[in-house]
Amino acid sequence: MNTADAKRVLETALICSQQPLQVRDMRTLFNDELGVDTIKHLLLDLQQEWTLRGVELVCVASGWRFQSRPEMREYLDRLHPEKPPRYTRATLETLAIIAYRQPVTRGDMEDIRGVTINSMLLKQLEDRGWIEVIGHREAVGRPALYATTKHFLDDLGLESLDQLPLMETPAQQAGMLDLLGAAAQESLPMEATGAEADAEVAESPDVSEHIGTPDEPFVLSGNQP
Repeated sequence: MNTADAKRVLETALICSQQPLQVRDMRTLFNDELGVDTIKHLLLDLQQEWTLRGVELVCVASGWRFQSRPEMREYLDRLHPEKPPRYTRATLETLAIIAYRQPVTRGDMEDIRGVTINSMLLKQLEDRGWIEVIGHREAVGRPALYATTKHFLDDLGLESLDQLPLMETPAQQAGMLDLLGAAAQESLPMEATGAEADAEVAESPDVSEHIGTPDEPFVLSGNQP
C-alpha cells in the first residue's frame, strides 16, 4: 500500500469514527504492518492537508479525531438556534477547582469556594463524564477523591492537563470559566437544580485565591493522563 492509499484509509476511519482513535487502533487498519512512527507521520501529513478547511485533525487525550474549527461555531450554531441551558457559576468554579487541584475531596472544594457544595452538582459532573472518583483519602470517613477524566480533556480539545490555561489573573480566570461553559454548550446541557441554587446563597469568593496567583504559582499534580 502506498502513502496516498494509507492516508485515505486513515482519513476515512477518522471521519467515520464516533470516538477519537488511538494510534494502536489505527494500526489494526493495516494488520499491524505499519509502525507507530509511520502512522504518526501520516497523521501529521493529513493534519497539514486539512489546514485551510473548516474541519481540523487534532490529537486529544483519547486519541486523534476530526472536529470543526472554533471559528466555524458561529455558523454551525445557526442549525440549532435554541440555546441549551448554561452551567451555573457554581458548577464551573467547582469543575475548575477539580481540574487545577486534583485529586480533591468535596471538603477541599467547600473550603476553597467557601460555600456548601450540593452532592447533586458533583453527580451531574460525574454523569457528564467530566469527573470521577479515583480513590479515597486516608482520613476520617475516607472521603472520595475527585479528578477529571480523559473525556473532560477531549471536550476541551486538550491532550493533557499540562495544556490547561493559566489561572493567574482575573481575566485568565474568566477565560477559563468561559472555556468550560463553551465546552458544555457543545455537549450535554445541564440545568441548575433548586438544591444547587441553594448552595449559591453565599456569594462565591474569588477562586484564584486558592487555585493560584502570580505570587503563588500553581503546579498541576495528581491524575495526569
